[in-house]
Amino acid sequence: MRADIKTSVKKRLGRIEGQVRGLSKMVDEDRYCIDVVTQISAVRAALRRVEEEVLKDHVSHCVEHAIASGDKAEQRQKIAELMAVVGRAER
Repeated sequence: MRADIKTSVKKRLGRIEGQVRGLSKMVDEDRYCIDVVTQISAVRAALRRVEEEVLKDHVSHCVEHAIASGDKAEQRQKIAELMAVVGRAER
């Protein structure tokens, strides 16, 4: 992972960690269910943005390297990995 992407992802994950701690506190405080669900949605959306950033970096670095290498086996492997992770993300 490129250093700038790693820094960005770590910052985002830190914020998400804080959001999850906030969710736990909301549950402890018996906050209104819809407020808790709204915050859960916000955490999921934030995680999706992190996932997109990591995948974008993967494609622009790892997959691009496999394509440039000309190694057909490596290209197939990277594409298969990408398709598998995209398939899992849609579930």
